[in-house]
Amino acid sequence: MNPTCERPHSRFDLFISFTKLAMQGFGGVLTVAQRVLVDEKKWLTNEEFIEEWAVAQVLPGPNVINLAIMLGARNFGFTGALAGVLGLLVMPAITILIIASLFAQVADHPTAQGALRGMGAVAAGLIAGVGIKLMVALKSNPMGLGVCLLFASVTFVAVAIYRLQLIGALLIFGTLAFLWGRRCLIQQQK
Repeated sequence: MNPTCERPHSRFDLFISFTKLAMQGFGGVLTVAQRVLVDEKKWLTNEEFIEEWAVAQVLPGPNVINLAIMLGARNFGFTGALAGVLGLLVMPAITILIIASLFAQVADHPTAQGALRGMGAVAAGLIAGVGIKLMVALKSNPMGLGVCLLFASVTFVAVAIYRLQLIGALLIFGTLAFLWGRRCLIQQQK
């Protein structure tokens, strides 16, 4: 972890921060996680966030829970990991139970259907915005910005247009990116 970054003050700070993150993350938390952990809390730099998120994505389970476990364990061990995970789960679980019971009464109404469609569009826009914001960190990537954008573009086309399964994309393009990145790092060390 970068020595210029701050660290959580306590397990309760982890719990509250991940609760805040979870309560804002409708349809996904990538955008909120980056804002809270990098911009607000300054627990990670953009570069560290990208690396941590990449690791969280390849581990089994939800990305943000993996991230909470990694950050919590790094700072406070098992109890820190538990505080981060509970922060992500407790209030959202209570909230979703309340919302589900209320939504069941209006689920068939056209206004409710329209609201759900609108939320999906907003979530997609937020994810695209964070992706663009985090591209700046790729300038310092050993593979270079152009190669990173090429891997991202090819992966997007393979998954979005040609409907390649995510696991296939990860195995193919992740392996290629790993090998290319390793080669770049070895050349950089010479």
